[in-house]
Amino acid sequence: MSESEAHTPMRDLAAAARDGDAAATNELMAAVHQLAVRYARGKLGRFPAAVDAAADAAQEVCVAVLTALPRYADRGAPFEAFVYRIAANKVADVQRGIIRRPTPTDDLPESVDEAPGPEATALASDRADRIWSLLAQLSDQHREILTLRVAVGMTADETADALGMTSGAVRVAQHRALARLRGILGDSKEEL
Repeated sequence: MSESEAHTPMRDLAAAARDGDAAATNELMAAVHQLAVRYARGKLGRFPAAVDAAADAAQEVCVAVLTALPRYADRGAPFEAFVYRIAANKVADVQRGIIRRPTPTDDLPESVDEAPGPEATALASDRADRIWSLLAQLSDQHREILTLRVAVGMTADETADALGMTSGAVRVAQHRALARLRGILGDSKEEL
């Protein structure tokens, strides 16, 4: 079969498919799919998973050709040129997607990264800012007692020794400081 005979049937199939011939449409789409797969495999062969990517690109080409077929006008160029132009665009889209895709690796990290992510860090920073603004509304003594008891984790006796108070006075002051914070939170309807 000569090259001119190979182009003529596809052009004829396109004309018949455009006129609504279902058999011609099926035969045309099979030929388009074959051309698109070969073209896509040739262009995508060096990429991982090229066979699957080529099949996806060929499917996209078939859909695009079928969608554009009613607007196709035979201007003397082979119908294959129309198909290749569409295929070039679709394969370029697939190549861009493959290049942007993360590359799997067999290397595993030695340990799990337990560090908080950006969102957790931002939330913790915001929460700390709100806590410091609440603590700023307390007296110096109440702020110091809450810091030693809650943040540091000292006992009432250890806090009393550090501040030169009795453990009972520390407990009472702590209770008053927490009650004051509850009152502030209740007034502002703020949650921590």
